[in-house]
Amino acid sequence: MSTDLNKNAMQTGDSFWQGVKDCVPTLLGYLSIGFAAGVVEKTAGLSMIEIALMSLLLYAGSGQFIAAGMIAASHPVSAIIVTIFFINSRHLLLSAAIAPYFRKNTTSKNLITGALLTDETFGVAITHAQSKKQLDYKWMLGLNIAAYLNWALATIAGGFFGQWIPDPERFGLDFALPAMFIGLLVLQILSQKKYFIDIIVAVSSGIVVVVASFFVSGSAGVILATVLSATIGLVITKWR
Repeated sequence: MSTDLNKNAMQTGDSFWQGVKDCVPTLLGYLSIGFAAGVVEKTAGLSMIEIALMSLLLYAGSGQFIAAGMIAASHPVSAIIVTIFFINSRHLLLSAAIAPYFRKNTTSKNLITGALLTDETFGVAITHAQSKKQLDYKWMLGLNIAAYLNWALATIAGGFFGQWIPDPERFGLDFALPAMFIGLLVLQILSQKKYFIDIIVAVSSGIVVVVASFFVSGSAGVILATVLSATIGLVITKWR
């Protein structure tokens, strides 16, 4: 079985280094976003070691931006942990969506893939998987490791130069993460060319977030919108 997978990977070009190459567009975004995260974390009072450890251990763009803001506002550690947990719980959905493409891999390999999965690498992988029945582990490993190391280096660089940027919001650095998500979303929509369904899902997501904001927290509203809008998109796809 492993020999067949290796042959298939060689035929399709899905090698470790091909995964690194396919990560290049994401790396360019990570440089700016990671740098912005490092600047924000430095402004919040974190040391260089703390910035490096946060990137290596937490490794979550939105989580690191939120953690920096909460640390600057002197929130308790328990509140920061709970908030980041709910914000990053969307990774359960991402992992569930991409898991079928790795069902023939061992549990240890899938754990490594899941641990390094991010919104951006998920976007690259799910787009790459549209013409495939499964994804190669080595390709995914190259994609994930390239993004992981680039993110860590970018945040460390941002932390180093952040001491000379006391007001990151003045340069729009706090908007770097949403900007990258918008870019990835646009690229994925253009690659799929299912504009009707994409528009319906986007509009339904916006409506659910607005309505949910009156009843639950912002992070819970985002998760609820993700589940409901994805369900709506699935139902429309099946009916058409």
